[in-house]
Amino acid sequence: MTDTPPKPGLVLLVVSTAAFLASLDTFIVTIAFPGIRAAFPGDGLATLSWVLNGYTVLFAACLAPAGRLADRYGRKRLFLLGVAVFTLASAACAAAPSIPALIAFRAVQAIGAALVMPTSLALLLTAFPPHRRPVAVGVWASVGAAAAALGPPVGGLLVEASWRWVFLVNLPICALTLLAGPRVLRESRDSTSGVPDVLGATGLLVGVGALAYALVEASDHGWGARPVLLAFAVAAVALAWVPLRSARHAVPVLDLPALRVPTLWLACVTTGVFAAGFAAMLFGNVLFLTSIWREPALVAGLSLAPGPLVVVPVSILGSRFVHRFGPGPVVALGGVSFGAGALIWLLRMDATRDYAASMLPGQLLTGLGVGLILPSLSGVVGTVLPPARWGAGSSMVNTTRQIGTVLGTAVLVAVFAGTPDLTDFRRGWLVVLVTAVATSAGGVLIARRRRIDHYAEPQAASSTARPASMVSEAIEP
Repeated sequence: MTDTPPKPGLVLLVVSTAAFLASLDTFIVTIAFPGIRAAFPGDGLATLSWVLNGYTVLFAACLAPAGRLADRYGRKRLFLLGVAVFTLASAACAAAPSIPALIAFRAVQAIGAALVMPTSLALLLTAFPPHRRPVAVGVWASVGAAAAALGPPVGGLLVEASWRWVFLVNLPICALTLLAGPRVLRESRDSTSGVPDVLGATGLLVGVGALAYALVEASDHGWGARPVLLAFAVAAVALAWVPLRSARHAVPVLDLPALRVPTLWLACVTTGVFAAGFAAMLFGNVLFLTSIWREPALVAGLSLAPGPLVVVPVSILGSRFVHRFGPGPVVALGGVSFGAGALIWLLRMDATRDYAASMLPGQLLTGLGVGLILPSLSGVVGTVLPPARWGAGSSMVNTTRQIGTVLGTAVLVAVFAGTPDLTDFRRGWLVVLVTAVATSAGGVLIARRRRIDHYAEPQAASSTARPASMVSEAIEP
């Protein structure tokens, strides 16, 4: 570490701003779908979904290698490189002349976002002392969660001018980040980290992409169609090969030793399940407001704003609960609130506009759930892994989050099967409810595992030689 000591507040501002943009662009395009579709007629919902899924699939595949590269070559360096790539790709997306070009530029944008996310959390953890990390991580995670949820409202405002503004809005914010980052951030690295496994990352990309393709295309071609079955087969082979490859590679795409830490493994699985429900909720509600209630994009976006407004204050408060009670109980409570919101939509939403009695209560409850869940799961990395593994560990959590986002969107497209009606949307809310129940169950399991670790800690402390994974597990508060 060669730079002067960082000012934690400024570090939090810089890394949170970049993480905000990376998360915002995961969902901001959903509200722009009608405008994009009008600009390029002839492309259906399944094709347009790749403007979202293409970004998310590559984002997921690149997160683990990005975290490893940051640990080896410098987190500040990779963070600033990621912001620069994201900036150029955003400008290219705004100028895209066709849907294929837009999908390709979104893929480049995803590479930049993948460099930003794990490095931003690692830089944040380095800047704050241990006793202040829970609140700092809570703010960072809440900004990311709010960004994802704010995608439709912000997009609704921007598409009034043009759908291209959902990408142009990134440019001034990225420019400020590139100006402030070199002055505010301090370099940190792990010189013992090796070169990441590119082939393993490619396998993850192929597996998740093939699975998403199969789910999306099944609605058009049928579940028994040859392309769909072939895609499922490719996904099965690729996703089975990745952990086998990771077990043999010195710097694998999946950090298997870290995943042997029970709390981190449970946090990754729970994050993936919740992200699937979160993506299905946002994508589904945008389509419901614009197709069933036939709201214009601006009104639809503003209708979704109350949820994000709840996320940030709840996240900050929730981080204090995590510090006191641990992440498990807070995640379980958040899952209950998130599920209650989906249940209200399932029971009360219909073709008749009644925003105050149906959409709004669900928005507030799901926003409460998001604010409790995401900071709790994101903060696990800083409590169960040593500092040298923070980049790789945070990339694992974010990888499962992005995979969940891809699958949640793909499942919803498969459920809708073309032009959705009210019955299809109710099935979509049922999917969200199921993921909420599973998220609560994950929180309970994390809480139980934490108690077991706590009771076992005195015995574990008597051992003089333990693997790194066991040491990192024992430092969980």
